[in-house]
Amino acid sequence: MKDLKITELINKLDLEQHISKLQTFFAREKEIVIEGDIAHHYKIIQELSNYVFKSSKKVSNLDSQMMHIQKFGVLKLYEIYEFVKIIDYFLYLKRQKFDGAISSWLEKIEIPNEITKITDYFDDKGEIKSGISEELDSINHALYKNKDEIKSFLQRLIHTQKLQPYLVDNQIHLINGDEALLLRGGFNHFLKGTIVDRSQGGFFYVVPHTISELKQKRDDLQNHKLELVYKISKEICVVFNKWIKFLHFINKEFDRLDHYLARIEFAKSKDFVFILPKNSKNHTLVEFCHPALHHPKPITIDFSKKVIMLTGVNAGGKTMVLKSLLSSVLMAKYLVPFRANEKSTIPHFKYIEAILDDPQNVKNDISTFAGRMVQFSTLFGKDNFIVGIDEIELGTDSDEAAVLFHTVVEELIKKNIKVIITTHHKRLAAMLSGNSEVELYAALYDEINEKPTYEFMQGTIGRSFAFETALRYGIPRYIIEQTKTAYGEDKFRLNELIQKSATLEMEYKQKIAKLDHEIADTQRLKESLRTQKEEQQAVLSDMKSKLHKEYLQAINEAREAIKAKDVSDSHRYLNAASKFVKNVETPQIKEDIVFEVGDMVKYKSSKGEIISIKGEKAFVDMDGIKMQVFLKELKRSGVPKSIQKPKPKANISVEKPTNAGVSLDLHGLRSDEAIERLDKFISDCLIAGFDEVLVYHGIGTGKLSFAVKEFLRTHPRVKSFTDAHPSQGGFGAKVIKL
Repeated sequence: MKDLKITELINKLDLEQHISKLQTFFAREKEIVIEGDIAHHYKIIQELSNYVFKSSKKVSNLDSQMMHIQKFGVLKLYEIYEFVKIIDYFLYLKRQKFDGAISSWLEKIEIPNEITKITDYFDDKGEIKSGISEELDSINHALYKNKDEIKSFLQRLIHTQKLQPYLVDNQIHLINGDEALLLRGGFNHFLKGTIVDRSQGGFFYVVPHTISELKQKRDDLQNHKLELVYKISKEICVVFNKWIKFLHFINKEFDRLDHYLARIEFAKSKDFVFILPKNSKNHTLVEFCHPALHHPKPITIDFSKKVIMLTGVNAGGKTMVLKSLLSSVLMAKYLVPFRANEKSTIPHFKYIEAILDDPQNVKNDISTFAGRMVQFSTLFGKDNFIVGIDEIELGTDSDEAAVLFHTVVEELIKKNIKVIITTHHKRLAAMLSGNSEVELYAALYDEINEKPTYEFMQGTIGRSFAFETALRYGIPRYIIEQTKTAYGEDKFRLNELIQKSATLEMEYKQKIAKLDHEIADTQRLKESLRTQKEEQQAVLSDMKSKLHKEYLQAINEAREAIKAKDVSDSHRYLNAASKFVKNVETPQIKEDIVFEVGDMVKYKSSKGEIISIKGEKAFVDMDGIKMQVFLKELKRSGVPKSIQKPKPKANISVEKPTNAGVSLDLHGLRSDEAIERLDKFISDCLIAGFDEVLVYHGIGTGKLSFAVKEFLRTHPRVKSFTDAHPSQGGFGAKVIKL
């Protein structure tokens, strides 16, 4: 039975297509709600994702069949086979080697021997196997023989000389279960038969009367077979009735398993993630993409406070941000995978409310504002919920609405709720901006290109840009100019001041971010210099001690030379002292070089420019060839390319590697070793001209698989990658397009 509340919410949040795609992965039709402990479901889903095994066959809903069994009814053979598919799949899973929560769950599912024996009755097509019933085997053999006799008779008839002028072709056609010949008109002068159909060309499909005896024999055999199949079905249903509680249990467990497997397959097909909701006040979306958008701009938004108020330009994405926040809660609540960064944090809410549309309706004789009040009145009787309100001031006087909704929202803040509001009402936004539990976000507008940027700035109120939006959507410019005049210079100047304030705040935040970055670099450099100083002090201290010892030894040697009476001995001691002086090592202070993107560097004998830095490695452009090398292996070389005079490009001919292959096996390697080898492999394949390669990483704990995916996402020459076909490794391998 459909949950109308959830269905309505899915439609409001534009998630119908996303949920429908998930439902195509189900073995049988069902709603998306999983009953039980969501944390336990999440754990099993995570564990199942690490294994490779065959999928379940499509299965019909068996509720009515269950009731029929309880009433001692007899099911048809194909209905019994639906139960067999479920039981047979659990028997298959129990033979696999699972660990953890999956193993514990499957161990609790004990399938009775009587039920297991019934699964051995059927072949893969749902027919009774040979050897189960001798009488049935005999009838099947007789039917096969009868079919062969009819075919042989018709073949002989086709080759009859007198029938040749009437034959359209020499084939035996199966029409509505009857073997027939395709003949021209006038055939009745030679052959007596029944016309069962006509072809598009006007010819006749004819069943000869001479095979009627064979057909009657076949019909008798078919009737006898049906009687035997009914007898077998009745015996099976007696066993099913005995174990009806088990059938109810296994049917429910299959739905649970189906929920898991469908979600896993759906997530892998689109590279989605699962986010488990937490009992936390933090609600942070990181790089979230709403499923309804074809080319979404990922949003990152912090909803740690109780209220988010979205203002700013029309058609700037405010409503979609509202829907994104609510959608993330809904999908996390029911473990529906979606596209986002796994660092996202989503709280658990008991209720999700979406007040998005105009409630006015002719049937219920209610105004827009009255309808909104009815919707708001239901909020005060609930707890632990999240609500999104689009265009909160809809339907009444804006000044009165500002005061009313200011009071309503502040009262809701006192409850255990989260509220997302979109509005163009600057007074309401200004009134709520002083509340510490309200976070302001403004949709930004690109005034130079005259269009929204679909980006948001935190902590400010934004202009609606109604006049600019109207102009963009086709309203004549002279009407806009007249409207601005009628609107009033003071009000328009106020809007300009609001926008100027927002622009200044944006510039201020950008400068702060830049300063924070520079301060962080300075602190890092300062810490590096402090560490370097300490290391050099230790080196100098050791050298001072060593020099002191060597100095004393040299002095002693010189004294011995002075004391020596023999000139040759004096020279020998002086030479020894000079040798000590020459061997004195002077400590060299190493420079701690900090590289940045754009720096010109030297790697071995080649020079290039740093184009990106990731951890301890950098991508270096060496005259069009990009290489990944460790930072410690680089040396500075001149000034950045951005301030160099352009040089004529040189044509470089790179010899293709002779040992390049289209596949790479990373099994048994650590993540860093695997990525280094994968990087070289892709470089060789690019030089060799390959556009599609295969990499095996295995499943294991998932760490190597995750590292490979993260590397492929950021590689500039990787177009796309997907899980391999099951015959090529399935989830344990990746097909990479270059």
